Amino acid sequence: MPGADAAAIERTYRESSGRAVATLIRFFGDIDLAEEAVQEAFTVAAERWPAVGVPPNPGGWIVTTARNKAVDRLRRESSRYGREAQAALLRADTGSSETGPLHDDRLRLIFTCCHPALAPEARLALTLRLIAGLQTAGIARAFLVPEATVAQRLVRAKRKIRDAGIPYRVPRDAELPDRLPFVLAVVYLVFNEGYMASAGDDLIRSELCTEAIRLARLLAELMPDEPEVWGLLALLLLTEARRQARTGPDGSLVLLADQDRGRWDHALMAEGADLVRACLRRNRPGPYQLQAAISAVHGDAPTAAQTDWGQILALYDQLITIAPTPVVALNRCVAVAELRGPSEALAIVDQLDLDGYHLFHSTRADLLRRLGRYDDARAAYDAAIARTANRAEQSFLRHRRDSL
Repeated sequence: MPGADAAAIERTYRESSGRAVATLIRFFGDIDLAEEAVQEAFTVAAERWPAVGVPPNPGGWIVTTARNKAVDRLRRESSRYGREAQAALLRADTGSSETGPLHDDRLRLIFTCCHPALAPEARLALTLRLIAGLQTAGIARAFLVPEATVAQRLVRAKRKIRDAGIPYRVPRDAELPDRLPFVLAVVYLVFNEGYMASAGDDLIRSELCTEAIRLARLLAELMPDEPEVWGLLALLLLTEARRQARTGPDGSLVLLADQDRGRWDHALMAEGADLVRACLRRNRPGPYQLQAAISAVHGDAPTAAQTDWGQILALYDQLITIAPTPVVALNRCVAVAELRGPSEALAIVDQLDLDGYHLFHSTRADLLRRLGRYDDARAAYDAAIARTANRAEQSFLRHRRDSL
C-alpha cells in the first residue's frame, strides 16, 4: 500500500540487508560492489515505496534491484575492468555454481570472512559488517578500539579477499576445524548484537538473534561431531529463551533477577538444557559448552533467590582456566558477589582493564551501590552511560543512578 514510512524501510534494512549482500557476493564475487549495490537499492526503496507501497516480498525486491544496479555498473565500467567485469556479468546471468556441503549464502560468507589468510581481528570485524550489518562505529564499540582502526581493518580484509582470490564457499571437511573457532565467535557476536544492540532505541534486534540461531543449527548439521558447535547452539537457545522477559511493556531493560520466569520460552529452555547434557556426556568441555551450562543453571532455578551460585562459580572457575579473558573474569565476579559479598567482587573488578566496556562500569556501579558507596556508584553509572549508544540501556542506567 502507498504511504510506506521510514520505519518500514528501516525494518527491511535490518532484516534483509545482510542476506542481500551475501547473495550479491555470490553473484558477483565482489564485496564492495555488493555493498554499494544494496545501498543503492535501499536508496531507490526510500524514493519509491512511500508512493507505491512496500512490495509483498521486500527482501526479494531489494536483491533484484541491487542485482540490476550492480549489472548496470559493471556494464558501464566493463572497459575499465575488462575480463573481470565480463566474468562477473556472466556469473550474475547464469548464477554461480553451488559449492561446499551446504547451500547457504550467509554461511558461505562467514567462512570466507574467517579465512586463515585474514588477520583474526579483521575476520571478526568484516563478518559483523557483512552479516550483522553493523556500521564501523558499532564494530569499534564491540571491540573497544578506535573507529579508524576498524575502518582500516575492513579495507585491508576486503582487499586481501580480492587480491588473494579467497573462494566464496564453505570449505571442505579437512579445512573446517581450523576455521571453526572464528566462525563460532562471529555467530556468537551476531547473536549478542541482536540480544543487546550496540546502538539505537531498541534493546533487542530479534532478527539477528533468529539469524544467529539459524546459522548455529546449520553449523551443527555441517559438523555434528564438534561439541563446541552444539555448545554454542545450546547457549544461544538458552539465552533466546529469556528474551521475551528481558524487556518491559515499554521496551525497558529487565535484569535476569527481576524477570517474570513464566514468560520464558520453556520449550527452547528444555532443548538447550538437553544439548548441555549431551555435551557433558562427551566430556570435551570448551568455552561455549561451559557458558551454556552456566545459562542452564540459571534456567533451572524456579526463582532468582534459588539460583545455585555455587555451581555457577565452579563453572566460571573452569571457564576462566580455558578462556582467561577480562570479560569472563568480569562475569565471574557476579557469582563471587553473590557467594562472598560485593567487597571481594569489587576488588577483582578493579583489577580488570576494561575501561571502554560499559558493562564493566555498570557492574562496578552495582557493587558500589551494594556497599553503600553512593557517590562512587553514581560516577560509575555515568561512566557506563557514556560508553553505550543504546538508548534503552542508557535509560535503565540513568534510572539506577537517579534512584541512589
